[in-house]
Amino acid sequence: MKRTTPTILLIAALTWSAHAQSTEFELDDSGSFTQTSAPEPGSDEWVMSEAQRLIAEDKPGKASSLLTDWIEEHKRRHNDTLPQAYYLRGIARTANNDEYKALFDFEAVIRDYPETPYYQLAIEREYETALRYLGGLKQKLFGLRVESGRPTGVEIIIRVQERLPGSALAETAALELANYYYKRRELKLAAEMYEIFRENYPESTQTRFAMLREIECNIARFKGPRYDGSGLLDAKLLIEDYRARFPAESIRSGITEGLEAWIDESAAQQALDTARWYLKTDDPTSAKFILARLIRRHPATIAADDALDLMLEQGWLTFDEDTTETTPAS
Repeated sequence: MKRTTPTILLIAALTWSAHAQSTEFELDDSGSFTQTSAPEPGSDEWVMSEAQRLIAEDKPGKASSLLTDWIEEHKRRHNDTLPQAYYLRGIARTANNDEYKALFDFEAVIRDYPETPYYQLAIEREYETALRYLGGLKQKLFGLRVESGRPTGVEIIIRVQERLPGSALAETAALELANYYYKRRELKLAAEMYEIFRENYPESTQTRFAMLREIECNIARFKGPRYDGSGLLDAKLLIEDYRARFPAESIRSGITEGLEAWIDESAAQQALDTARWYLKTDDPTSAKFILARLIRRHPATIAADDALDLMLEQGWLTFDEDTTETTPAS
């Protein structure tokens, strides 16, 4: 008795699209698949299928030309296949090393067809191009790769977060941009992006990492006692927040204690430098006030020891013979 053979739809396994046109195959008795239907030659579906075939056969230039002819013919009409055509041409152009031109195709999908499945796919493709630009790929100028693609890459990654808020891709993009700024030592921008990340994704598995990086960036921005020390205050407040959110990890690693000690010493050195400046400008009253406050706020620092020595030199401290403690001179 002949058994009934099932009909199976095989969706073209193309890595660039989860929405490719389907072609119907039938499983015969020998275990082989036989094509039973295909798009009619010359139809819109056939053009899309042919473009996919050309891309798969590493002929992106021919695919791009085919799609360009079709788009020029249909772009002024209402055609449901247009978002797929723009998307596929973007894929073809990218494969043909024209990734910047491809961005215009992906933008057409994002701008005009946000309700289609190709909307998110186009954003994902733009993001891939952005990573290449941030990785050092230059944009073409008159056919030569001489122009930095980094500004374009940064702009795309920011748009990914705006266009897919709350998504896994947006989360990845936010952290990627923060890490990019960090690697380039653009510490102010890096700190801002890590802050945006932890505020937008407080439950992310990467939040703890982002907080530590933000603390590090704020500390590293401090260039010395003569410069703005607001970053140190930001870092200190973040450390307190980190301890509250991750108490076990904070105790286990001891990292916050080390960072806080560094912050304490840096702030004390800044105060000491300020006091010395007051002495040079003949303002001993202000110098004395700053030194006394330094010793009170940062007693365990090297700068506090130097402040004590300086106050003794100026005669602003006296020793109590019974307790050997120092007290401010009247």
